[in-house]
Parts: sequence; C-alpha cells; structure tokens
Amino acid sequence: MENSNNSTGLKVALGIALVLFLATGFYAMNLNKKSNEVEQELTEQKRLVMNDLNTMAKQYDEAISENQISNKNLIDARGRIQGLIDSLQISETNVKSLWRYKQKYASLQKEMDVLLAQNDSLRVENSYLATSLDSTRVRLEERTIFTDSLLIQNTALAEVVNNASVLGAVGLKGFGVIERASGKLIPTERASRTDKIRVCFTVPKNALVQSGDQELYVQVVDPLNRTLGLNEQVQFDETIVNYSMISKFNYENISLNVCEFVASEGKEKFEKGRYVVNVYNDKDLVSSSEFRLK
Repeated sequence: MENSNNSTGLKVALGIALVLFLATGFYAMNLNKKSNEVEQELTEQKRLVMNDLNTMAKQYDEAISENQISNKNLIDARGRIQGLIDSLQISETNVKSLWRYKQKYASLQKEMDVLLAQNDSLRVENSYLATSLDSTRVRLEERTIFTDSLLIQNTALAEVVNNASVLGAVGLKGFGVIERASGKLIPTERASRTDKIRVCFTVPKNALVQSGDQELYVQVVDPLNRTLGLNEQVQFDETIVNYSMISKFNYENISLNVCEFVASEGKEKFEKGRYVVNVYNDKDLVSSSEFRLK
C-alpha cells in the first residue's frame, strides 16, 4: 500500500515538473519573440530619425545655396546636423540612445525653424532693397540743390547701385565628364577618363540688370596653372583676364541655369590634381570654385 502511494506521489511530482518545464520553455520563446520585435521597432525608429536628420540637412543646404554670401549661423547649424548624423550611424540601437537622439533632433528642429525664418526675412529684405534702388536713384537725380552732406550720400549710393547692377553667378560647380557617342554625359573624377570639363552655375535674378543678350567669361585653370580652352585674353581698363570660353545667353530678368564645356588642348589628357573655376563679369570676379581629378 505504501509503495502504491509512493508511486502515485512520484507521478504527480513528475507531472508538475513537466508542466513547469513546458511553461518555462513557452515563456522563454515568447520573451525571445518580444525581444526581436523590440529590436526591429528600435531599428525602424532609428531609420526614421536618420531620415528626419537627412531631410533637415537638405533644407539647410537649399537655404545656404540660395545665398551668394553664406550665412554663418546656417553653416554652423548644418555642421551640427552632420555631426549628429555621423554619431547616430555608429551608435548602439537601444531605448536610451534613441531617446537621446530624438531629444537632440527636436532641439535642432526648433533651431532650424528660427534660423530659416530669419533667412527668409533677410532674403525678402534684400530683394526689396534691390528693387527700390532704381527709384531711389531717380529721385536723387531729380533734385537740383545738394548740401555737402547730401552730395556725399548720393555719391556712395551711386557706387552701391553700380556694383549691384552686375550679373552674378551662384552655385558654381566644375567636374569632369565622359562623353558617349550617343551624347550622354557621365560625371567622373578620373583624369584619364575625362573627355571634357563641365562648368555649371546659376545666374540669379537681378532687377537692376536690363534684359537681353549677356555674356560672362569662364576661366578653368588646371593643376599646372594653365588656362584651358581658348586661353585668350580680354582687357578691361588696366585689368587683363585670361578666359577659357565666353558664356553667352539671353537674360530675361529671371534666374537662369547655365552649363558650358571646356576641352583640353588637342588630344592632351587632363592632368590629375586641383582645378580652379572662375567666372568674370567684365573685370569683376563674380564666382569661384574648385574640384579635383584623380
């Protein structure tokens, strides 16, 4: 009788142990599944934060490219965005780290809203100033009596108007291209594969410049300090400009995108190294940039 009771107790104990084992396995399986789900969610959240930061960086790039004179506050803020992007790329994916990056993103978003609003306001003010200069000059010319103080102010204003009524070039870029037989152009950084140098820039709207045929002088200087292309000279007063080509276009008082090509002399290959691209409006250097060929 006692042996029968012992056998029954052993079976009960084994049953309980089996239930506990199965429950533990089920719990561990669920825990592992939840852990994978949390990891996937954190990875997705990190991707979304990275996308938001890249979008913010592009907004800064657009704002900076719209200004001929770079805004230091915008450039500094753009640098902080890039630093956060670089840090996020190599960071561990965990709740604490992601929360910290989201807080930094929110802070940078507030800063960007303020800076871009200030930049837009400044751009509007500059545009208003440019369009009002003509009417100011007309009113000054109609006056017949000048005091010494007014004469000095008028002379200074005339100089500002003269400098402002010059077509400029922004977003200047130079780079090598491979030219296919079909006419297709493929950018390249390889000097040995470069067929031509392509120079692109934007002529911004300037209400002080009359519409019609205009021209700018493009100069491309290679690593050996040689002016490529035509390599001809033009003289303005006492200033001599060596140019690679003359970019001619019809200006209609709106922003205009311009791209030109400069070839090497004869069948010479392009040199490896640093190239400098300059754009002149008569004797005035209105834009400068550089690039490298490997």
